[in-house]
Amino acid sequence: MYEDLSYGMLIDVTLCIGCKGCQIACKQWNDLPAEKTAFNADWSNPPELTARTWKRVGHHLVQKGGKLLWRFVPLACMHCNEPACEAACFVHAFYKTPEGPVLYKENLCVGCRYCMVACPFGVPKFEWDKTFPLVLKCRMCFERIAEGQQPSCATACPTGATLFGRRDELLAEARNRINANPDKYVPHIYGEKEAGGTSVLYLSDVPFHELGFKTVERGEIPAEPIPSFSDRIVRWTLPVAATWTAVLGGLYWYTKRRAEVEESMKRHNSPQNKGEGSQND
Repeated sequence: MYEDLSYGMLIDVTLCIGCKGCQIACKQWNDLPAEKTAFNADWSNPPELTARTWKRVGHHLVQKGGKLLWRFVPLACMHCNEPACEAACFVHAFYKTPEGPVLYKENLCVGCRYCMVACPFGVPKFEWDKTFPLVLKCRMCFERIAEGQQPSCATACPTGATLFGRRDELLAEARNRINANPDKYVPHIYGEKEAGGTSVLYLSDVPFHELGFKTVERGEIPAEPIPSFSDRIVRWTLPVAATWTAVLGGLYWYTKRRAEVEESMKRHNSPQNKGEGSQND
């Protein structure tokens, strides 16, 4: 739906050195404060996305070719083609733009947090410590894109691990890299199909589940858009409701009629009625 005109990012895990330049650039551009967090065993900090950290670099110790290697994965909102957060939000605070980013209208949000439950990637985060809290996440630097600039994280990457551009062109680039280096890359572009496709795509040289990604193969995430499930349910709501109304109505009529018949028979067979019948004879 958005692929022909939308932008996105291609993140090549094999090029990421874990410098966290993208993480810092995101905080600087969005004026997000630093967070004091406890020591994390895998050295990533903070250990998960928060309302104050919209971009983080995950650290993963993986085994490849008999060796233990570090792999670093920049993580943020995936900006789904058909966002579950948008479908779950009954006030339409979340919406997908034709340019690609999934944005949030804070003036509409009622704080129900359905978006947090619906997101298959666990991205939207709530401001638990605020009196008037918001749900916050990466905006893909929409204002910069509108002015013809790249997102701050892509600009800050010193190795080119994050590539910004049109989504269809990024998919073509990803396929070219896989075909040119079949021994280097896993033959899969993460985000091309997951949850109906996302604006953020990934390439890796190790299986994605080893990097903490939910995968279709392991049954952790569907290949089709999450909203399609709710659409399917809604489509059957009226027919099912009508069927059950007819069934329950029929059962009610049958039960009521049976009770009336039984009551009539009781009256007919009562001693009083039998006595009256003998006198008439």
